[in-house]
Amino acid sequence: MGELSRPRDAWMMGGQVTGHISTSSGSSVTGRLSRSQWFERLARAGYVASGLVHLLVGYLAIRVALGSNEEASQSGALAEIAAKPGGKFLLSVLCFVLFVLALWRLAEGVLGRAAHSSTESADKKDETFDRVKAIGTSFVYFSLAFTAFGFARGSGNSSGDKSTGITARLLESGGGKVLLVVAALVIIGVGIYHIHKGAKKKFVEDLKGNTSSLVRGLGMAGYIAKGVAVTVIGGLVIAAVFQADPEKASGLDAALKTLGAQPFGVFLLIAVGLGLIMYGLYSFVRARDAKM
Repeated sequence: MGELSRPRDAWMMGGQVTGHISTSSGSSVTGRLSRSQWFERLARAGYVASGLVHLLVGYLAIRVALGSNEEASQSGALAEIAAKPGGKFLLSVLCFVLFVLALWRLAEGVLGRAAHSSTESADKKDETFDRVKAIGTSFVYFSLAFTAFGFARGSGNSSGDKSTGITARLLESGGGKVLLVVAALVIIGVGIYHIHKGAKKKFVEDLKGNTSSLVRGLGMAGYIAKGVAVTVIGGLVIAAVFQADPEKASGLDAALKTLGAQPFGVFLLIAVGLGLIMYGLYSFVRARDAKM
């Protein structure tokens, strides 16, 4: 994205003017957003909100491993918050900062990250991947913000029930089944990416400055645990298609309970729950040190 940092050059290069103007415009917008301290701080607060949700999901997963029948998912975590005194107000705050973080990530995906604009030799493939990833994560944060909004209003529903309903409708047609398989493969790919990112400690590249061994340990365990859970979700969607059973595709709660049903499942589920808690703690670090 070297041309992004040289808007003046665009006016001096004749036939290449159009391309340079458009990318320079995108960079300037991203740059203005990145220089808005209030916007950046609210976006960083979104990582705190995400971390809190992951802490609660990990806690619920451990409770399920010990015999509870609670819903170990994002909606289960938000329901837990809603049930506490002042919970709906807290959910309103979480909804707002998650929405801002989603907007920030969407802007990075569409316009490019301002931090890259001064890198003359930026790898175009890496840049494209980063943009696609930013857009994808923006939808995740939008979805979580929308779910938090529902629970703040007192109309929140189980995400597992929603997933089951959508799956049941798609299973009614051949095209829907193909779409489910494609979605499952994408989900599995995301899960494997998380595992790889954690195992190779690639998440360090998302943070400013030097990272401590504690932060690296939190990120490694957190990304691997989240990757395992996401991969199982994708596998269950495929199982739902081939077994014509939409109940299998009921999201994170079903994935975690499937892990718990395996041999030594109690220990496996506790390990994943602890990993999700560590991911939540890592998200708090990310709120402070993430490259924005």
